[in-house]
Order: sequence, then C-alpha cells, then structure tokens
Amino acid sequence: MKSVLFPSEKSINLWSYYKHKFQRRYQESLYFRRYKELIKIIKQESLNTFFQPIVDIQNGNTYAFEALNRPIESEHFQNTDHFYEFVGQTNIVFQFEQFCRNLSLKRFTERVRKCKLHQNFILFINIHPHVLLDNNYHSGETFKFIKELGIQPEQVVFELTERSAVTDFNEFERVLSHYRKQGYRIAIDDVGSGYNSLKTLIYLKPEFIKLDRSLIQNIDQNESSQKLVSLIHNYAEQSETKIIAEGIERYEELNYLQSVGIQFAQGYALGKPSQEIQLGSIPNG
Repeated sequence: MKSVLFPSEKSINLWSYYKHKFQRRYQESLYFRRYKELIKIIKQESLNTFFQPIVDIQNGNTYAFEALNRPIESEHFQNTDHFYEFVGQTNIVFQFEQFCRNLSLKRFTERVRKCKLHQNFILFINIHPHVLLDNNYHSGETFKFIKELGIQPEQVVFELTERSAVTDFNEFERVLSHYRKQGYRIAIDDVGSGYNSLKTLIYLKPEFIKLDRSLIQNIDQNESSQKLVSLIHNYAEQSETKIIAEGIERYEELNYLQSVGIQFAQGYALGKPSQEIQLGSIPNG
C-alpha cells in the first residue's frame, strides 16, 4: 500500500508567502498605473463636466446648477465610484479637489456664455470638508480665479460632502465664517440620509439644505418621510435656510413637494445632467 504524501508545514508556509508577495506586488503595480493615469487626467483636464439644473418648483425658473465631474471610462477606472474611491486613497486629494473646482468654474462660465444666457446663475461645487480645513488651501486663490472668470463669490456655493468627517465643529464654524465674509455660501448635502445629525445643521448654519433622495423617493406615499421633511422645512424657514429636494423622478413627488411649500428641487424629472447648460423645466402631470 502506497503512503499518502502530505505537504509539509514548511512548504505550505512558503507557498503562502509567495502568494502574498505576488498579490502585494500586483496591488502596488495596479496602484502605480492608476496613480499615473490620475496625474494624466489632471494634466490633460480629461474629465467630463456635467451641469444639472436646480429649479424653483414654485415658478418653474432655473435657479442654479450643480457641477458634476465624471471620469471617462477606461481600463483603470471602470466607473465613477471606483475613480473617486481611488482618489481618496492617494496623497493628492487636495490637488485633485482644487483641479475639479477650477475646472468646474472655468467650464461653467464658458458654456453659459456659449449659450448666451445673461442670467447670473449660481453654481454648486462639491467639496470635502478637509479641503477647507487644510492649511495648504488658500481661499484667496479661488477668489482671484473667479474674479478673472467674471464670477462673483455670491454665485458660488460650496456643497459639503461626507459631513461625518467634521469632528471639530467649533473650528469648522470659524473657517466657514471666513469664507462667508468673502461672499461664498454653504450647502449641506444628503440631509436626512442618516449620516448627518441636527448638530451639523445647528453648528454649520448652511444657507442651503439638500434633502437626500432617499427621503424624496415616493414621498407622496410615505408618511414617515413626509413628517421628517416637514420638520426640516420648519427649521429651514425659522433659520432662513433654503431647501433643495434631490432626486425628483416622478411627477407625484414633485406635486407633493410643491403642495407643502418646498421651493427648490433637482432630479431627472426636472433636468438631467448635461455637458451643455440646459435650463430645467417642470413636467406636465
């Protein structure tokens, strides 16, 4: 009878070592290729910039636009979520955010003039709170840049993402006060999603509250969402804050929000993101 040979503990450990080493080298190589591609994207400005209208749903006029920068699909970045997840893992988050901000402002002014629209629209720009707190960030640079473009600071709204990243509210309140003195305004994104708190609204005192799409979806049929939106709406009116409902996709949702006095909204039913400046509109029921 032949004996059965089992791999020794030493050979198993050796195999695991080489497997781990190979995986680590592969991940390092992948990171390097993606990092190189990211630098190329910044240098060549090879991001697509879309603008989604924000509509006054009480009168049908387009009030503002939100700038959305999206990567061109490639071998290294198959979708937007993967792209921004990778950016967050690099040491150039600040540089990339500054690039996106300036790109959004430049393309916005170019395309508004191209369309020969004479209204001074407001532009919402997504920005991570850490960028505003970063000592390397000099607000005067953005102020100078927008002046060169012919935009006023009052036309620029910093839309804060990832509110959970704000830990020192007192310090952040002080920093936001500095930007407000220059004319910029602040929006808090995804309010009602469960990741932010009343503390965020109380301390940061945003000029705009953007209601998360999870609250808005089927709100005409959801009593719990209706009650929460009513509470936030009451707070906004008392604090002179404007509410923007996000993710409007159905006429019934729009009709309900109009009936309770919500003034601003955005979503596919009002206007999809477009590389050109396209005014939003209220659909017929």
